[in-house]
Amino acid sequence: MSVEFLTVAMFVSLIAAIIFGHPLAYTLAAVATLFGLLDNGFNVSALFDMFANNAWGVMENYVLVAIPLFILMAQLLDRSKVSDKLFEALYVVLGSIKGGLGLAVVVVCTVFAATTGIIGASVVAMGLLATPALLRKNYQKEMTSGIICAAGTLGILIPPSIMMVVYGGLTGLKETTVGNLFAGAIFPGMLLAGLYFAYIFIRCNINPELGPPISKEEAGSYTAAQKWGMTLKSLVPPLALILAVMGTILGGVATPTEAAGMGASGSLILALANRKLTWPVFRDSCFATLKTTSMVMMLFIGGKFFSSVFLSMGGGDVVADVLIGSGMNRWLVLLIMMGIVFLMGMFIDWAAILLVTVPIFMPIAMELDFNPLWFSILMCVNLQTSFLTPPFGYALFYFKGVAPPEYTMMHIYRGIMPFVLLQLVGLAILVLFPGLITWLPALFFGN
Repeated sequence: MSVEFLTVAMFVSLIAAIIFGHPLAYTLAAVATLFGLLDNGFNVSALFDMFANNAWGVMENYVLVAIPLFILMAQLLDRSKVSDKLFEALYVVLGSIKGGLGLAVVVVCTVFAATTGIIGASVVAMGLLATPALLRKNYQKEMTSGIICAAGTLGILIPPSIMMVVYGGLTGLKETTVGNLFAGAIFPGMLLAGLYFAYIFIRCNINPELGPPISKEEAGSYTAAQKWGMTLKSLVPPLALILAVMGTILGGVATPTEAAGMGASGSLILALANRKLTWPVFRDSCFATLKTTSMVMMLFIGGKFFSSVFLSMGGGDVVADVLIGSGMNRWLVLLIMMGIVFLMGMFIDWAAILLVTVPIFMPIAMELDFNPLWFSILMCVNLQTSFLTPPFGYALFYFKGVAPPEYTMMHIYRGIMPFVLLQLVGLAILVLFPGLITWLPALFFGN
């Protein structure tokens, strides 16, 4: 069989298996096994030797030790209710302006994103906390779901991000170390949060019925100084944790793995300070960390099996020949690659997309003389849309699970569409102004 046929058949088999609902990690490994055997003439021992080397390489990767530590930090913070206090303060500070409660959700999710990096925790926490308050103030259902789902997904982009750790472990390039990726993602994350903030403010001022303000009586008779005091009091603990994690990485004091250990320790202290550090909380956090880490690592190994077989049989060369050998303009090639990632995000989990596409697309990007760090952050921003795009956006189902019964999936689908468009606008801005990605890494790491 020709390499071209095997390349197409391998991708079609993967997509078909995912559509039928098979577990992703095992699907990646199974498809890799089938096509690896077809390619090497059913030499089982040679294929399993390659798989063993790939699995060992994953387990030897020191950077990946940060994954369970960051997940534990997120689980403890979720249970310590840090976001609750911040939302309560911003409810008073911003609630009296049009769309103010929606703006408060964006601010809380942005801060929460910089401390957790776990989408499910952000969307579920804000869904439980903010949805009743927004609906009670007659916010439109679609606007409410769009705000919470979109702002909740910032956790996958704003560092510390599990996606960045996985990405850095995949490439092995000095330009795309986890530290560089964290630094490069800060401005893009703030850009998306700013776009959400501006959209909510402008839209609710044009049509106040979408997000009416709370009454002056409910806002309370607080002075400006009291409002600032409430906000700062609720902001200081998470900001201290962010400084402990990101400050040490950007300052060159600690590696991402060491900073993750500091973050996990800091989250323990915050939970203790909030009187939430009980044995059930600690036990459940550890158990959730174990399950999530196991899932991520199984995906990582399955993805490594898939990409190693795909590249060894020449599939990467086939894709490169189609995109580069056709003589297309390099910006058109970039658009095609981003389009493929966006479309895959409608059906496949971000980790699988990353594990399948990065080994194929990164060499093409470098061949076209694109900055590896810039290209990597574009991929990550694009992958954030995978949590929002129907039919299988995870954030949509996280929200549906905690939303009031009157919410239908159509309410949620309609609500997120403007925010998906805003993410694409943000992606376009990053393409036009690459310095938004590359400036901070150059400042801190000289890259």
